[in-house]
Amino acid sequence: MPALIVRPPLSPAHAGVEHGWALLADDGRTLLSHGSAPLALLPAGDEVTVLVPGAALSWHTVTLPQGNLGGAARLRSVLDGLLEERLLDEPEALHFALEPGAKPGATVWVAASQRIALRAAVQALEAAGRRVTRIVPEFAPQPDGAPALLFATGEPEAAQLTICDASGVATLPLNAAGLALVGSAPLDTAVASAEPAVAAMAEALLGQRLPIAQAPERWLQAARAPWDLAQFDLASSGRARAGKKFSALLQTLRHAPQWRAARWGAVALVLAQLIGLNAWAWKERSALDAKRGSINAMLTQTFPSVKLVVDAPVQMAREVAVLQQATGGVAALDLEPMLVALAASLPRGRVPNALDYSAGQLRLRGLNLSADELTGLSNTLAPRGYSARSEGDLLLVQAEATR
Repeated sequence: MPALIVRPPLSPAHAGVEHGWALLADDGRTLLSHGSAPLALLPAGDEVTVLVPGAALSWHTVTLPQGNLGGAARLRSVLDGLLEERLLDEPEALHFALEPGAKPGATVWVAASQRIALRAAVQALEAAGRRVTRIVPEFAPQPDGAPALLFATGEPEAAQLTICDASGVATLPLNAAGLALVGSAPLDTAVASAEPAVAAMAEALLGQRLPIAQAPERWLQAARAPWDLAQFDLASSGRARAGKKFSALLQTLRHAPQWRAARWGAVALVLAQLIGLNAWAWKERSALDAKRGSINAMLTQTFPSVKLVVDAPVQMAREVAVLQQATGGVAALDLEPMLVALAASLPRGRVPNALDYSAGQLRLRGLNLSADELTGLSNTLAPRGYSARSEGDLLLVQAEATR
């Protein structure tokens, strides 16, 4: 199902307020449609990304203390202490979010927003059946060494110029005074774009042609950034976060162009494995069938009277025993070989007081063998082709082939 980006309004969210939205294709890179609608009329989306408007965020740099910062509660207390003197509101009224990959001892960016308004927007979406997977800023500072981003947005009567660079995010009026505050240095290397309504004004002010980019295209770019403001009290459970990361990883592996070669390689590897396994199984099956056929042929050639082969080894043993009996030979299942094997295997001094032989089975009474003696007898008789087991006070001996 496509992904959905929702930009809630700055006013308190409720069912009738219009929310900006952009619907993305499964690859997460193609914009399908966009618009604004109340919560109940938003399009369906498998993943919902909340886009926090730029005017709802302030940006601050802090240097995290060295060492283990503990859990989320302790880290939040550390941020409250570091930012308390820089904020106009009380820290308890704000929601903080650290930049991706923040580590102890490093200088990092912290995004601050009104906690109640942001929580209300998320809760309104989830109450409407929209599962929020990420919260991203509309504008964010750029990494060191990256070119600045310049956006001309809004309507002609309230046009704004937003610049995002390594020093933070600044939003100024789109006029000569705002441009003077920006200075000329960032403009020389900035990647600029303008919304259609203010494109002519921005081009006249900057003195250059600007690419046209509608707001949903900027939202798509913001959603692809690594930022996630769902931290501290807005963070979901560890399992849910792992599920979100896993889902995002799957989407990247499935649709990202840089993974196309890997995807084709994985498909080729799976196909090669399937073909190889089937070829190996066919070869083993053919070899087994050939061996079975040679055994069956040996049986029917040796004993032409056998017309139907069911179990060649058993049938051959049976035919050999019949042939031995017919010619006066002694077979392993006869009484004499059994007595000879028993005489060589029984413990010294053990003589049965009764025996009974029937159909290849010899029953002996009165031996009174212990468990160890019975085990030793079985181990001695096994190489001779006989098995022995106890049934009450009887010892039952029989040839293996007659089982």
